[in-house]
Amino acid sequence: MMNRLNSVYQHLFEQEAPPKRSHLLPRWFWLRMLGLIFFSAFYSLLFQIRGLIGPDGILPAGRYLSGVREQTGALSYWYVPSLLWLGSGNHALMAIAWLGLGASLLLVINFWPRVMIGVCLLMYLSFVAAAQDFSSYQSDGMLLEAGFISLFFAPRGWWPHLGDACPPSRATLFLLRWEWFRIYFESGIVKLASHDPQWRNLTALDHYYENGPLPDWIGWYAQQLPQRFQASLTVATLAIELGLVWMLFLPRRLRHPCFFIVTIFQIGIILTANLAFLNYLVLCLGVLLLDDEFLSHVRGTPWAVFRQPPKPSPPAPANEVLALGVGRPQEASRHRFGIYFKRASQVTSALMLSWIAYNTTALLLLMLLPALPLPTSPILWLEPFRISNQYGLFAVMTRVRYEIEFQGSSDGQTWVAYPFRYKPQNPNQAPRLYAPYQPRFDWNLWFASLGGWREYPFVVRTEVQLLRGSPSVLSLFAGNPFPGKPPHEVRAVLWQYWFTDLKVKREESLWWRRKMLGLYAPTLEFTPDGSVGAVEMPDTQGIRPP
Repeated sequence: MMNRLNSVYQHLFEQEAPPKRSHLLPRWFWLRMLGLIFFSAFYSLLFQIRGLIGPDGILPAGRYLSGVREQTGALSYWYVPSLLWLGSGNHALMAIAWLGLGASLLLVINFWPRVMIGVCLLMYLSFVAAAQDFSSYQSDGMLLEAGFISLFFAPRGWWPHLGDACPPSRATLFLLRWEWFRIYFESGIVKLASHDPQWRNLTALDHYYENGPLPDWIGWYAQQLPQRFQASLTVATLAIELGLVWMLFLPRRLRHPCFFIVTIFQIGIILTANLAFLNYLVLCLGVLLLDDEFLSHVRGTPWAVFRQPPKPSPPAPANEVLALGVGRPQEASRHRFGIYFKRASQVTSALMLSWIAYNTTALLLLMLLPALPLPTSPILWLEPFRISNQYGLFAVMTRVRYEIEFQGSSDGQTWVAYPFRYKPQNPNQAPRLYAPYQPRFDWNLWFASLGGWREYPFVVRTEVQLLRGSPSVLSLFAGNPFPGKPPHEVRAVLWQYWFTDLKVKREESLWWRRKMLGLYAPTLEFTPDGSVGAVEMPDTQGIRPP
């Protein structure tokens, strides 16, 4: 029995043998892409993090951490795993962004990849854990999960090249592929489970391009295509998510066409919607469906240049047998310590990877069979770290597009809009393509527009900071229409937007039609005693059409 368990352990968690179908080159490509995705995430934080969670930001991290500590005591460090416990000022926030940015660049050039992944994970988790509403995206969990598994997937060493001396284990390769599979398959499951008639009637993509979080100009043209074409894409989406991705578990020759099909699928999504780095991550994970033999043929040229020539082992001294602990006592002691440390790290990685495998499998099974009596404590304990997640994208398609706009007034009569950097606003301006950059403030306003202001208190917090003239919050906008002093009143209004058609665009140069629906959140002003008061409350009855 022990021999069988030991053989299973070796097969899953020890380095895979180096046959011609190893996965050194796919691993090399994936880790470089992972570094670029981390870079895009940290780069976007450089310009936003102070306005989002800084001391004079919308949702200050320091205030949030204090509240968590009051409620949970010593467990607060587990529930909110963040370096911001050491300090949450602007300097600390910028340090997180810059350290993550630097580590991601070093990962791209293949310098000390395991350590650089660890730094990226620590910095990114520190932000995500304290960002509250601004880190409630599935893409954040996808990146943290992929990064954590890649910590064990990456080769050891300072400049490992392809890492011939440290090939990946089967377990780490499978878990990264498993994440790729689950993102697709679980997204297909939630589409069926939601009973959204748009998926059943094949109309889910009829207005997908204009109603997503942040549309782009290519999506505008895609929406002009006939409904029959959109229905065909809807069928293809369901077929890929629920059927095609099962080719992962088939022989290698069938995984290769699967890779090319899903790659084309993801490129189409990337071009027609600004979904941050989400689709880039899924696209890059697909590279792990390939192997060295296939890629060496595709390249058409030898790729031995990537390889690090193996270093010849030095001959053992004639009178020393270190494996038996004979020889100089210090060298023998160091050798034994190295063996124990290696074994301990292998056992630790095996336990963590097994934990993630259980959690992710259990979460998938619970989607299919909610009454299944599976232990959920392991899932709950890892939940704060977001490294074993359940996914499900676009379960219910948005039927209309609402936009929240902030306006200020110095006299309560004339209102001037604060210009957004990325959200649709000017009907004459073409929606731009800027993913993988993720403007979290603009994204969250799209989610808030689908609900009420009481559900999304960050909208009112933004109004308050605009009344105060917070430079950090103003940096989230494209400009400040009140450069002299803050406005006397600030309000948030709700618009409904529609894409125009080819005829209107040609005749009027309009990309959008829009109609104001009314107040979204209370109109605020400072009272004589310095507190914030509501001048007007929104009429929530009938503001949205059915």
